[in-house]
Amino acid sequence: MVDKEDLSFKVSQITGVNIRECYQCGKCTAGCPVGERMDLRPSVIMRMLQSEDAALEEEILRSKSIWLCLTCETCYSRCPMELDIPKVFDYLRGKSYSEGKVNSESRDIVSFHKSFLNAVERNGRLHEMSLILDYKIHTWNLFQDVVLAPEMYSKGKLSILPERIKDRKGLARLFKYQFKKRKS
Repeated sequence: MVDKEDLSFKVSQITGVNIRECYQCGKCTAGCPVGERMDLRPSVIMRMLQSEDAALEEEILRSKSIWLCLTCETCYSRCPMELDIPKVFDYLRGKSYSEGKVNSESRDIVSFHKSFLNAVERNGRLHEMSLILDYKIHTWNLFQDVVLAPEMYSKGKLSILPERIKDRKGLARLFKYQFKKRKS
């Protein structure tokens, strides 16, 4: 009997990744560039999801690992079963955030993520200056790396005014759809 409230079922249903196919070879963890900094390695998270244990699911959603994932897809490229672990982690991040279970050590990562999406939502593409300002305001790291700004500006790496896409309504629909989708 399949429990439709089970996190493993929801992950498989929404991402299309069959968690059951993971046979714990560990190649994802061995190749992960940030694996050593994670509290739960990718292969461990996959095994925890397979267990369908509610306490372990809670631990996953509160872990630092899902926020440290770079989505570089090294794990995906190494997986003999071609399981899209970054897609799984993306879903887990959304669920963790929507349920208020974000690991306290990951708050700056979440702030950066929100700042990035805010900048893209406003302009349709990334505007680095907006990203930096939004991030600094959310984290209160106001003077961190501030000495780099003049040099970056002089080399054309930072622009004061953002470029905006033409289809603003299409962009608004995309973000509305993505937000609604995340709530499930």
